[in-house]
Amino acid sequence: MRFYYHAPMRTHTLAIAATLLSVAAFSAFGETSDWKSLNAQSIASYRKGDLDAAIASGMKAIDAATAALGPADRNVATLASNVARMCDAALRRPEAEALYARALAIREKSLGADHVEVASALNNLAGVLRDEGKLAEALPLYIRALAIREKALGPESVDVAASLNNLASTYRALARYDEAEPLLVRSLQIREKALGPESPEVATSLNNLAALHDARGDLEGAEPLYRLSLKIRERLDPQSLETAAVLNNLGELYIAQHKEDRAVVVLHRANEIRAKSLPPKHPDLLATRHDLWAVHMTRGEFALAEQFADEGQIGMTEDQRRKLAIPMPSPGMSPTRLK
Repeated sequence: MRFYYHAPMRTHTLAIAATLLSVAAFSAFGETSDWKSLNAQSIASYRKGDLDAAIASGMKAIDAATAALGPADRNVATLASNVARMCDAALRRPEAEALYARALAIREKSLGADHVEVASALNNLAGVLRDEGKLAEALPLYIRALAIREKALGPESVDVAASLNNLASTYRALARYDEAEPLLVRSLQIREKALGPESPEVATSLNNLAALHDARGDLEGAEPLYRLSLKIRERLDPQSLETAAVLNNLGELYIAQHKEDRAVVVLHRANEIRAKSLPPKHPDLLATRHDLWAVHMTRGEFALAEQFADEGQIGMTEDQRRKLAIPMPSPGMSPTRLK
């Protein structure tokens, strides 16, 4: 199964900067509340990469803010959304879902159903639902987020482009390709016009349009789009996880095209990047390792393949290696006697 990189499904930017500013301002006057102190601890742990500690402090901050400000306060929504993002990064998605839903409910009540912040909250919740495989639940949230943004921001907004991309990616996952394609094309056009042809958002749109062709079985149509997306990503940051994602997609496309020599090169690059940046059991890294195992097996490079075998994966037995090492008879030769 191919891995497809999508533009960040959620509004991944934490409201960290603004929160830190308010904490600093209160501290300067000798006034700090418990929830702000806990929030600062959470942010500090997050920046150090200690997600478990960040989540633990963040949950305490939410409880303290709820007690101090009331459950419907918008600061509680911001904290809930931030901790949800941390849970999502830690692959604790049921917790992320519950927190995103809480943030959405608060924002709907305090801001109204058609506010742009509600659209962002809808987008965040839809993203984690989609990652959990709950596509039918995610779809109406993405549709609603798009409608709010188009009305509030206009049809050419880059936020509208993001919603178009996310909705299209969900349609693609549901195999509703005809509905996905015009949304992806429109998203790409908005981003090229507003952000320029070399922007990371354009690279994402190209990748996702390629993924649509790929899913349809149009491998020849997908390849140049993946390559163009990769060209932009490598120019921006050749060692980024986004670059690795496109490399992995292109590698799997080459496998499907039986171009194993090309596949092995790009998949090794993807693996090197992901191995440096992701924990050993991260699903993206495991997907790349599985692809490398498969392509090396296909090439008959069994020792190399075993370096990428998953724990518990059935490897080659000595008898299987011996039999596969026996040359196959050439056309016209006896299958039992090789000369």
